[in-house]
Amino acid sequence: MAALPLLLALSLLSCGLAAAVPAVADDPLIRQVVSEGVEAVDSLLHAEHHFSLFKAQYGKSYASQEEHDYRFSVFKANLRLAKRHQLMDPSAVHGVTKFSDLTVEEFGSCGSCWSFSAVGALEGANFLATGKLISLSEQQLVDCDHECDPEEKRDGCDEGCNGGFMNNAFEYTLKVGGLQTEKDYPYTGRDGVCQVNKNKIVASVSNFSVVSTDDDQIAANLVKYGPLAVGINAAWMQTYMKGVSCPYICTKRIDHGVVLVGYGSAGYAPVHFKEMPYWIIKNSWGANWGEEGYYKICRGHDMCGVESMVSTVSAALTTSN
Repeated sequence: MAALPLLLALSLLSCGLAAAVPAVADDPLIRQVVSEGVEAVDSLLHAEHHFSLFKAQYGKSYASQEEHDYRFSVFKANLRLAKRHQLMDPSAVHGVTKFSDLTVEEFGSCGSCWSFSAVGALEGANFLATGKLISLSEQQLVDCDHECDPEEKRDGCDEGCNGGFMNNAFEYTLKVGGLQTEKDYPYTGRDGVCQVNKNKIVASVSNFSVVSTDDDQIAANLVKYGPLAVGINAAWMQTYMKGVSCPYICTKRIDHGVVLVGYGSAGYAPVHFKEMPYWIIKNSWGANWGEEGYYKICRGHDMCGVESMVSTVSAALTTSN
């Protein structure tokens, strides 16, 4: 019997990126790309009916026939990608997602995931410290945090939508005194001029540290300190729908920031996967992606680098305005 997963502050870490679009319908053709024969797959890949279904489910519309045809070609290419992912990652389910008409270059237009990772961890830490659930501002980090230490070559510089590092974000938050609320400093998804108002800061960092790459130590820190900021290689996430992702091959080149919120284990059919331990990841792509915004990835193998860039943060007792 599979162990019940440990879930930490799952409802606390709302990143606020999701648009209000319909959830994926339970259509077996559009949800399950891998089928029993090449002919069936090819039939799916070349059927405009299923592209029409995708457009209806996600509220997609295009400005011209040329744009429509281009998006259809991208859609078919992403279905082929999903099929390859399914074959290489059989413990998860890959298929059509809300990103299926986007190219790799377009996937995620503002590279602010590092700010969502840092803010998610701090939101959880602030809740544990104060008992108050407060949605904090990612945009403050995007606009104002240009923290770096090039002489020590520690991490590089935070550069808003061009990327950054969670530890640099914690360093900035320490120096400036904290973060405003999401309501007072809302997310725009693009670089802007810093408009921080220190009189409206509601949550601050008291300390942060790098966690050992040992998975037992990571789990212990998760239990003791709450949600952790982690880096991951997101290569398998674009087509992910559900299940435990444990791809046969995944590089440890980290390119995405997420929040580690829990762990568990689940049975899996092949004999060599009798019991599969996994991490539960809170992503910033909205509740209509993955398992209601969450991603499960196998634990204990540093899969996709998920155990190699982990930080814990503690919040100070700040009085909210």
